[in-house]
Amino acid sequence: MTERGKGGARPLAVRVKTGKGRKLSSKLWLERQLNDPYVARAKREGYRSRAAFKLVEIDDKAHFLKKGGRVIDLGAAPGGWSQVAAKRVGAPGQGRVVAIDVLEMDPVAGVDFQRLDFLDPSAPDKLKAMMGGGADVVLSDMAANATGHRKTDHIKIVALVEAAYEFAREVLQPGGAFLAKVLQGGAEGELLAMLKRDFTTVKHIKPPASRSDSAELYLLATGFRG
Repeated sequence: MTERGKGGARPLAVRVKTGKGRKLSSKLWLERQLNDPYVARAKREGYRSRAAFKLVEIDDKAHFLKKGGRVIDLGAAPGGWSQVAAKRVGAPGQGRVVAIDVLEMDPVAGVDFQRLDFLDPSAPDKLKAMMGGGADVVLSDMAANATGHRKTDHIKIVALVEAAYEFAREVLQPGGAFLAKVLQGGAEGELLAMLKRDFTTVKHIKPPASRSDSAELYLLATGFRG
């Protein structure tokens, strides 16, 4: 839908009516989705979700997804990050991508996926078997179910990041990278200290595709010392 004038055409914001049985929160979410340029771009370019562009924007600056690279994607569903990783490392063929999530995920070309809870004690060994060797990159877009209590949610996601980091230490090859979602407030001091000990560069990033009203940030550690 457009509004035309002397200057040409400009998009009109889509408004959704609050129909019978539709909550206000659902109405606002649907309006945001319909008016989100990243959602539209994801549909045009064939990505599963707008989240794909967060990884695209981060890697466009940091360049850790390289042809022939080996990537593990934790919390992969619906598959946007796996799609980006597979394309950039050249999987299948040149590179390799393995992915897990507690939810089912439709197949992604070049990605070996298994439905699995990362916090299951058997998960690390299963992932290692899937990869069949060391990894160059560990990605974690995992998020715990929100409680609405900011401090509690922060603690829960930091615990996930810590678990992902401990796994990354076991599988990353020298020079490898670790990227994980955290919340504003960043990672806890102890975790940051460990990352700075094990990686040459550690920083927080908020890519443009991450909504400005979202509390999410991404923690990127590169140059794993091994």
